[in-house]
Amino acid sequence: MKIVKPEGVEKLEEIIRSEEAERQKVRELVREIVDRVRKEGDKALTEYTRKFDRWEGEPLKCDPKILRDSWESLEEREKKAILTAKERIEKFHINQLEKSWFVEDRGSIIGTIVNPVDRVGLYIPGGTTSLPSTVLMTAIPAVVAGVREIIATTPTPKGYKNKYTLATLYICGINEVFFVGGAQAISAMAYGTESIPKVDVIAGPGNIFVSEAKALVYGDVGIDSIAGPSEIMVIADETYPPKWIAMDLLSQAEHDVMARSILVTNSEKVIEETLFYIEEFLKTLPTREIAQESWEKMGIVIKIEDMKEAVEVVNTIAPEHLEVMTEDPWKLLPHIKNAGAIFLGGYSPEAMGDYIVGCNHTLPTGGRAKFSSPLGVYNFLKRSSIIDLSKDLFLELSEKAMILAEIEGLIAHRDSIKLRLEGEG
Repeated sequence: MKIVKPEGVEKLEEIIRSEEAERQKVRELVREIVDRVRKEGDKALTEYTRKFDRWEGEPLKCDPKILRDSWESLEEREKKAILTAKERIEKFHINQLEKSWFVEDRGSIIGTIVNPVDRVGLYIPGGTTSLPSTVLMTAIPAVVAGVREIIATTPTPKGYKNKYTLATLYICGINEVFFVGGAQAISAMAYGTESIPKVDVIAGPGNIFVSEAKALVYGDVGIDSIAGPSEIMVIADETYPPKWIAMDLLSQAEHDVMARSILVTNSEKVIEETLFYIEEFLKTLPTREIAQESWEKMGIVIKIEDMKEAVEVVNTIAPEHLEVMTEDPWKLLPHIKNAGAIFLGGYSPEAMGDYIVGCNHTLPTGGRAKFSSPLGVYNFLKRSSIIDLSKDLFLELSEKAMILAEIEGLIAHRDSIKLRLEGEG
């Protein structure tokens, strides 16, 4: 854990962006995997599944009965929790739907038509990790967008199938599920194999191999984002208990040894007590091994003089999750420009956003909140411009259009307009 002053934030950016060195290490291996699956299809897919997931099963489509049986095997309280989250996430994302629009201009019609992409591929991390929330957060925006076909891939290490993942896919209506993972699954969805159809957009989190594969196939297929390790920043004064702050920081630290937990405060008392409670909680936390290593390696405390400095820190680092646990968090909000999700007040822990509030928990990491947004319905929509010019408006604008074409030296552009003016056909 590091304690730094705000003037060290510029250097701190280098620490926050440190995953690039790790990406370089895996890039060539990922490129080899992606290329082989692209060229060899199921043959390479099967080979990599045996090698990395250590089981002999073929990477074939999941029997829909397994999905249904997984749902039916859950306890009622588990079903109710998943269905409540599903309902709230649907309601939130319906507000993101875009409408086609048209305007009339002197007998002409111009505008934009909005359509969903045809096919989406979801990547759901698997194995012993239960991630029903990830299924909900990736599948629901695509469903709300009106995507015609949605498939999912999820790894099954040593043949283990996670019932919560499969059950949630079932209640989201995702029936095309394939038991493959890693960079090989991303390549299969990007280019298609004998078993897995090619998709238009890939969405969903994964480890560094998955993220690097998504970066590699981007352009041949759309992706939601290139995710790095999870991160949280908590801005705090003395309004709320340091015990809450400590556990919120650990809630990200337990994700991954590379996860980043950052405390920003103007209070020495908050620092002292938060650090005390972190040590106390780590003594009994079931995820201690990961959380402690993450906190010791990646944890950061930034001591500020005032909340103006806090805002500067936020906008420089652009955290994935930001909790504002201050006396008047709404006072700071208009000045916060760079954050994936912003949680205001003491009763808005980031964990609520991960599961049940309705907002999406797939967020930009590694400073990408400076230019990108949470996963949403808009990731699965595309827009086409519509132009239907009347002759009158064409005649009114044509001379200026030809001048612009001449300025750019594009003579065929000019003449395509000129021919119409001259009435030649």
